Amino acid sequence: MPGPPSRITIAKPDIVRLFDSVSKKVYTANELATVLSENRNNWRLTQRTTVTAFIQFLCDKAELRIVDLKSEKYRSILRYVWGHASPYEVALSLKPRAYLSHGSAVFLHALTEQVPKTIYVNQEQSPKPKPSGLLSQEGIDRAFSNEQRLSSFVFSYTDLQFLVISGKDTGRLGVAPLTGMEGEKLDVTTLERTLIDITVRPAYAGGVYQVFEAYRAAKDKISVNTLVATLKKLDYIYPYHQAIGFYLQRAGYEQKRYERLKTLGLNFNFHLSHGLKDREFDPTWRLFYPKGFH
Repeated sequence: MPGPPSRITIAKPDIVRLFDSVSKKVYTANELATVLSENRNNWRLTQRTTVTAFIQFLCDKAELRIVDLKSEKYRSILRYVWGHASPYEVALSLKPRAYLSHGSAVFLHALTEQVPKTIYVNQEQSPKPKPSGLLSQEGIDRAFSNEQRLSSFVFSYTDLQFLVISGKDTGRLGVAPLTGMEGEKLDVTTLERTLIDITVRPAYAGGVYQVFEAYRAAKDKISVNTLVATLKKLDYIYPYHQAIGFYLQRAGYEQKRYERLKTLGLNFNFHLSHGLKDREFDPTWRLFYPKGFH
């Protein structure tokens, strides 16, 4: 005869009810350990129910599944998904206080019809002092002479890849909740912050032509005043306002919407992206851009 049911089996309806009642669907092992610790007494589970046993039970008898995120350069990362979670929710679980940015934000804000194969996750760096020294033309040209450096912190998930960006410390400036395509709540950069980010790092949005298309798609959606205010708060060393003004003008924005960018200064020749070889020069914005960019 089978013995009496275990305490965790008896508690299963309450455990399932708890996980079903919260919006969170993706957990780390430590987060599941916290759930167990906070509810052990309510569920009348003994200390013999370890975190490992708890996870195994939920995988065998409930809706928890293990996701193994693999990387060519880093150790695999395990995540635990309750029921169904969108790829964006899984991606955001990679780092605490992370948010979606660059090409992922472009897609989620409906600025492109291209379904991306890479999800960009931004985890801000710790605060760092602003570099000392004055900006110079030689310094700008040297910094932009080579291709943009790309993060190697990449993990695979189904047919997607998650790329983690160590972003500038901004205090999550211009990050807000957005409802994803599956009704999930996601932390995503706002339209204005997104346009700035992809101007600064166009390779994370498919390149300068895709950045230009995003500016065109955002024409009737954004506030240029908010964009400029956000750019000032981000306080970049390099004059990215020249590239932003160039995009706004080329994308057909009204002159009064982009003229304000000129008041931020046109003191140096700048570059639309890193590593430009065959290039032209726009004297209005003092900006080098790829030859044939129209």
